[in-house]
Amino acid sequence: MNTTMGRDPRAVTSSAPRQRTDSAQKKKEEATGATPPRRRHRRQWVGLAFVAPLVTYLVLFYAFPLVENVSMSLHRFTRATYVTGEAPFVGAEIYREVLTAPQFLPTVWQTAFFVVASLVLQYAIGLALAVFFHRNFPLSVVLRGLFLVPWLVPIIVSATTWQWMMDADVGILNRILGVFGVDPVWWLGAENALWAVTIANIWLGIPFNLVILYSGLQNISADLYEAAALDGAGAWRLFWSITFPLLRPVSAITLLLGFVYTLKVVDIIWIMTTGTGRSQTLATWAYGMAFGKGTSAVIQYSQASVVGTILLVIALFMGVVYLVVQRSERVA
Repeated sequence: MNTTMGRDPRAVTSSAPRQRTDSAQKKKEEATGATPPRRRHRRQWVGLAFVAPLVTYLVLFYAFPLVENVSMSLHRFTRATYVTGEAPFVGAEIYREVLTAPQFLPTVWQTAFFVVASLVLQYAIGLALAVFFHRNFPLSVVLRGLFLVPWLVPIIVSATTWQWMMDADVGILNRILGVFGVDPVWWLGAENALWAVTIANIWLGIPFNLVILYSGLQNISADLYEAAALDGAGAWRLFWSITFPLLRPVSAITLLLGFVYTLKVVDIIWIMTTGTGRSQTLATWAYGMAFGKGTSAVIQYSQASVVGTILLVIALFMGVVYLVVQRSERVA
């Protein structure tokens, strides 16, 4: 039976070339990777739909607060003008006040000591523990889990515990020193407060370094260690020639994240000493100026914003340094 009966012969003859043309067009698009405009626009809209929530989150919770912080540092905000929103524009005047304040340079030095000491000791102890647990031995998993306790315990619990341990009268540290005939130490006093909060922060940061560095060790092939051992390399040589160099990318991001986190630490210092004496850092200084240490405290929103901007610039600078170093290593 003729299937073309009842059809226009011209339609039948004209559809075949069109189908061949469409098929050829599809093959050409697949070969060249070209995408029709309609399909390309659809993919673009789908991509934008997926990216929109992330962009919205970044704008609302990162970009907008940062812009507002910089704006506050350029206006004279008080409690009254903060409510009315009519703070006068003063330009760089508040920056000059903060940078020339008598406590600025001591606070910068204390911040540098707190950050550098925390980073170096957290990394060194975390790396030593990661290398130690990298070897398989009984109870290694259990012991590694116990080292994560400081990371899992809430900050307020950890800080309060350290505050009690360092108490001059009933603290366990002074009790232990008393057994050896050492006089009690005023750990949380003005002279030793910076050391006290640094020790507590180091204890809190060791688990993070342990977890990240231990994960990095898992990516190092055991064949490298076996080959070096056959050549007569000892444990120390294996560490300096294989472990440490191959951990460099992981170490870099660990130190960068640790730097940013330590730079903005407020909670543990505030709970232990309220940032008084030599334990004051740039972060606690900004927090104290913005929220005060009592109901009668003078609130300095603009000055706190200036210090916050300084912390932001320092963090961004270290991020740029990290990116430059990583790029130079890839090029080399």
